[in-house]
Amino acid sequence: MDSTASDDDRWMVINGRRWRRTDPCLPAELEEALKSHLGRGRSAVKAAKSSGDADQLAAARRRVGLAKTGLGERGPYWWDEEPDARIARASSAVQELDKL
Repeated sequence: MDSTASDDDRWMVINGRRWRRTDPCLPAELEEALKSHLGRGRSAVKAAKSSGDADQLAAARRRVGLAKTGLGERGPYWWDEEPDARIARASSAVQELDKL
């Protein structure tokens, strides 16, 4: 567990809303892969909203959710888990995203 992480390490505030930060223990290449998938997912959400395709929108939102969970921004709080478990979750998310 990363009980030494302060609130400033765990959260950021944008326009008065609190957002969970990316897990700082993720290796750079893993974080980059997840952020790449996140960007593609967000672009796909925008395109799906424009087209009105509900199935495409659901798939795009799933991609965004997987990427954010891998980054530690959704799902279990990363500071409550051991680093090995956090890295394993992120790696699993990348593998699943690569199959999409």
